[in-house]
Amino acid sequence: MRDGKLQIGLVGCGGIANNKHLPALSKMKELCEIIGFCDIIEERAAKAAKEYGTEDAKVYTDYKEMYKDGNIDVIHVLTPNVLHCAATTAAFEAGKHVMCEKPMAHNTEDAEKMLDAWKKSGKKFTIGYQNRFRPEVQNLKKACEAGDLGDIYYGKAHAVRRRAVPTWGVFPNKALQGGGPLIDIGTHALDLTLWMMDNYEPVSVSGQVFYKLGHLPQAVEGNMFGPWDPETYEVEDSAMGFIKMKNGALINLEAAWAINMMESREASTTLCGTVAGAEIHSGMSYKEDELYYNRGRNGQLMNELIAPGGNIAYFEGGSGEPGEMEAKQWLEAIINDTEPLVKPEQAFKVTQILEAIYRSAETGEEVIL
Repeated sequence: MRDGKLQIGLVGCGGIANNKHLPALSKMKELCEIIGFCDIIEERAAKAAKEYGTEDAKVYTDYKEMYKDGNIDVIHVLTPNVLHCAATTAAFEAGKHVMCEKPMAHNTEDAEKMLDAWKKSGKKFTIGYQNRFRPEVQNLKKACEAGDLGDIYYGKAHAVRRRAVPTWGVFPNKALQGGGPLIDIGTHALDLTLWMMDNYEPVSVSGQVFYKLGHLPQAVEGNMFGPWDPETYEVEDSAMGFIKMKNGALINLEAAWAINMMESREASTTLCGTVAGAEIHSGMSYKEDELYYNRGRNGQLMNELIAPGGNIAYFEGGSGEPGEMEAKQWLEAIINDTEPLVKPEQAFKVTQILEAIYRSAETGEEVIL
């Protein structure tokens, strides 16, 4: 730390850095400074350093060189998915705390390596699931913890976009991302659903992955981010999964960047309990994020609504507030030696389940965990 502030280094200065992490961290000046900027495109790192860094901030194209700086306390890993493991494990070996963007890794093998390196390091570790910090999500979590829904035996994790294929960066590149909407936005919906149910004991997974619209030139019409290139689109356009839990509960996960479905519902969950149910509505079909509770009361079925606000996070009118709350909680967890809200073991289960859906689709068989 320098002058009582955590010193931060960033690995990756692309979209998620500029739309989420850098704006959020820049509002935490009493807690941190950003002194290291690394990107394989040097100009991109230099631009970020000029806009968000300290006067003596340094620019790198090799994160291993940046890790040699003993002044850096914290590393934010903001690379494509398949690079999360190498950058994170090296950071722990260098004695740094690590915030890694979601998903934790593109497969379970890499996620296990990250957990091992973290446990050996004695440092703090968290994953970027900022949707947990949305006000309606926090409200629902408190209700679940209080037992207001009773025993939650069925959940749906919604990550469906009617047409919102990302047309920038490496999103359609399977080699760098490990997959498409399932691993990109399905990961958020699954994290929320598992967290609400407080159930991290999956026993089996089955699923299907679809490559139906990505290569169709006519399917690009109406895409929120403009037309994508069907010739270079390598990942799935939608995926569905069923997760059976040890206690008999079931989770249905749906994820899509492009699908012919009327409702676009993202970073959302449906919960069915023995006392009440709840639904979070968020995404392109909703001008505001909504939270509904439903139950029987006084001889009638009742719906109760809470409606804060939102859209697709960090794009086209999305709010940065959850990212700011995430950054503040993360930095304070390091300073005060407390646990971050998103625990690595929880993020590991998300990766394990997502990989199992891909594997089930490949083999045509249920995957036993």
